[in-house]
Amino acid sequence: MCAETPDYKDTLRLPKTDFPMRAGLPKREPDWLARWERIGIYERLREKEGRAPFTLHDGPPYANGHLHIGHALNKILKDMVVRSQQMMGRDARYIPGWDCHGLPIEWKIEEKYRQKGQNKDDVPVVEFRRECREFAEGWIDIQRDEFKRLGVTGTWGAPYITMDYHAEATIAAEFQKFLMNGALYQGSKPVMWSPVEKTALAEAEVEYHDHQSHMIWVRFPILKLEGNDAFLAELKAEGGDSEAGVMELYQAISTMLGGASVVIWTTTPWTIPQNRAICYNPDVSYGLYQITGRPEECWARIGERVILADNLAEEVLRAARLEPDMYRRLRDIGPGLLSGITSAHPLHKVEGAAGEWDYDVPLLPGDHVTDDAGTGFVHTAPSHGDDDYKIGQQHGLPMTYNVLEDGSYRADLPFFGGEVIINPKGKEGGANKAVIDKLVEAGRLLARGRLKHSYPHSWRSKAPVIYRNTPQWFAAIDKPLGDGQDAYGTTIRERALTSIDQLVTWTPQTGRNRLYSMIEARPDWVLSRQRAWGVPLTCFVKKGARPDAPDFLLRDEAVNARIVAAFEEEGADAWYEDGAKERFLGNEHNAEDYEQVFDILDVWFDSGSTHAFVLRDRADGSEDGLADLYLEGTDQHRGWFHSSMLQSCGTQGRAPYRGVLTHGFTLDEKGNKMSKSLGNTIVPDTVVKQYGADILRLWVAQTDYTNDQRIGPEILKGVADSYRRLRNTMRFMLGSLSDYDGQAVDAAEMPELERWVLHRLAELDQKVREGYAAYDFQGVFQAIFTFATVDLSSFYFDIRKDALYCDGPDSLTRRSAQTVLDILFHRLTTWLAPVLVFTMEEVWLERFPGDDSSVHLQDMPETPANWRDDALAAKWASIRGARRVVTAALEVQRTDKVIGASLEAAPMVHVADDGLRSALASVDLADLCITSDIGLTGDPAPDGAFTLPETEGVAVVFAKAEGQKCQRCWKILPDVGSHRHPGVCARCNVALG
Repeated sequence: MCAETPDYKDTLRLPKTDFPMRAGLPKREPDWLARWERIGIYERLREKEGRAPFTLHDGPPYANGHLHIGHALNKILKDMVVRSQQMMGRDARYIPGWDCHGLPIEWKIEEKYRQKGQNKDDVPVVEFRRECREFAEGWIDIQRDEFKRLGVTGTWGAPYITMDYHAEATIAAEFQKFLMNGALYQGSKPVMWSPVEKTALAEAEVEYHDHQSHMIWVRFPILKLEGNDAFLAELKAEGGDSEAGVMELYQAISTMLGGASVVIWTTTPWTIPQNRAICYNPDVSYGLYQITGRPEECWARIGERVILADNLAEEVLRAARLEPDMYRRLRDIGPGLLSGITSAHPLHKVEGAAGEWDYDVPLLPGDHVTDDAGTGFVHTAPSHGDDDYKIGQQHGLPMTYNVLEDGSYRADLPFFGGEVIINPKGKEGGANKAVIDKLVEAGRLLARGRLKHSYPHSWRSKAPVIYRNTPQWFAAIDKPLGDGQDAYGTTIRERALTSIDQLVTWTPQTGRNRLYSMIEARPDWVLSRQRAWGVPLTCFVKKGARPDAPDFLLRDEAVNARIVAAFEEEGADAWYEDGAKERFLGNEHNAEDYEQVFDILDVWFDSGSTHAFVLRDRADGSEDGLADLYLEGTDQHRGWFHSSMLQSCGTQGRAPYRGVLTHGFTLDEKGNKMSKSLGNTIVPDTVVKQYGADILRLWVAQTDYTNDQRIGPEILKGVADSYRRLRNTMRFMLGSLSDYDGQAVDAAEMPELERWVLHRLAELDQKVREGYAAYDFQGVFQAIFTFATVDLSSFYFDIRKDALYCDGPDSLTRRSAQTVLDILFHRLTTWLAPVLVFTMEEVWLERFPGDDSSVHLQDMPETPANWRDDALAAKWASIRGARRVVTAALEVQRTDKVIGASLEAAPMVHVADDGLRSALASVDLADLCITSDIGLTGDPAPDGAFTLPETEGVAVVFAKAEGQKCQRCWKILPDVGSHRHPGVCARCNVALG
């Protein structure tokens, strides 16, 4: 620059903004939270009239600990749904809630007593329940603050809580509907039972871990063989041409089976004392095998005969230490023959058993039997397994009650009385060993071993569970209810399956298949738990009446009403107060004739009933009692989605939701499950303190939530980098709009480049709205991010910086660019506000400060349909393709240090296609390529011209720009120095006035 040339820097219209490049989110976000609470954002949104409601019903987290990363994922997803629906014109409501009853909280209070050496049962139940309530209240306050810190909006001042008096009253009333419509019954059947916690467990309260079990092969001696029709038919087919021949064959087989045994295999030796039958599969091939030799240490006996499935015989006999040359197959054993066999219990007539096991053990057909493992025969104890129970019900097998609630055998059970299956610490007791030792002593054990396999454990105590027959209360899911709510079916199962297909939209669709198959195959719902903290089963039973008697359950609406009214005023503790039975039965019934039920409801019934006291009962609930969306993790197909479906189908005849969205689980960066022992857990609070909640929210938006997600330090660094790039885009817009006067240029008057941006906005507006409507947050964010960083920052902004900085205030190009920037600002801030709640508020307030101003009070602006111009878009796609060849050619020169900046260049562009050349000629190609000048020709490209393989017919020959460098805009032009203002070009001379 010459000495006399002025410094024109201050004449440029450079971006001006106080918006910082560094976000400082951890320190600044709490201030925005306080601001939103002060101005009542959520409440003000409810004042917008004429909007269709949208209700996302919150699946209640459990109030018993700090949030983990799965909580954060879930709540942020919910918040993005609510905010996006609101900004698209709905009245989007979100009432957060908490699950407060049940075993996890009760377990914590019991732990406190155990540490003091106290017995929980010695504490008055109302006092114990009060401590549970106080524990839950404390954690609700902690979790509420942790959720709010994530930027989640909702009725935090008035959430729903399952232990509120109205909630407890409603849960009781919902249970009474099962009582009155006939779904409720008391049955004695095997349920998953935790000996440690002394209660029945629902499937959702069980998790599966590796466990090493005993496995035993047990002989059941054959007592007799009866010649039934099926067996006789087999004998005739085998060659009994005459009646005498049949009888001869029959006698031969009877003799052969004398002293023989049916061999079963089990991994639960403790269930052997409860055996009542053996099951076989008529489609499996069985044979009679005789032992012909044995090693020294072996429980098999030479000459003994055993019946086994042919596919498993070698494996079984190998477990008994027998080589193939130590046994031989004598004959086929067909299903007719098996059906005629009656065995004895392996402890039959054992000395000292006092006749406990001196009963017949029939062989029964069962489809659940396979020849994939075991022996081909299944030991059947109806009191300790689902399949066993079903077989028992079909054939009238008696139930046993040998196992007590603490997992021990009843004291008077011969040999085993008092032995424990699972001890109070969750470890194996002596029951298995005692049974095995007695079988060895009785000569009934053929082989034994150990097996490591997946086994059910209580998710709370982490201890193994057992199947145990115990009287429980059930909801029948296949019984016609006759309550007049039959639009979706007459039974709970029918209503649920019909709702799944006719009422509910599934995101992703695989959620439908999972829940459908679960409900299609599930047994009756176990409603009762043997605990103290929860809503009791508010019913009375007639003393001395059988459970199947018509008067066993008291069904009286007046009694029900008194119970519900008391719960509304006093909570469910009223059930446990002295005189409660007399109070609720009133003068109509003699209290001496009835027993009060003190089991509590499955906690899943509590959360499954929330639709009643939230969607139905609250003024801000749902007009029709249906939620537009339930949103939880995949585990809730067997949890909240499932129980809510069953509960609602039992009380109002259909599902409580129109839509279900399912997300996966959160894993570490390597795809491993998070575990404190592995040290790979990511705590939301830690992320928020290091990066800010918006980074955590952005991680959620960038992941495919329909699958399992990964998170860790390196992933979060990548998320933070994306955030910085987006923040810079917003910062450029803010700075460039600092002197915008609001006088917009009509789209029709704008240069083509601006009209192309408007076209892209129209395309993107449709994609954003469709994406948010489909809850495709990853698709929405990726589309916006690509547009902001590629179409805007790397293309449009890069080109228009020159006009924005250097053009005069009246320049049509500059005014058009600012108009487009203003349009972009309103759309990008509202499109991104559901994700980056804090940052978009910061961006908005930078332009529109004010005590009551907030981006979260805005809707997404409607986009004019005439902005869409597909022909213009096609033209500019070809222009951008040609531009890429030019910029790539210039980058080669910059790398070779021929030039320092693209404004030093004035290349010649050879374009073979007439249409493309015409398109390039119609725009200011030098501005688009950010060169001082550019040539355009249809002449063939010379050898050595630069090309890109993906863009045929375009070649670039580099040349330096001629002239002097404008000291204001830095373009190199021939006219620089020939104007009134020294050292500038014609455009800058006009801008300087």
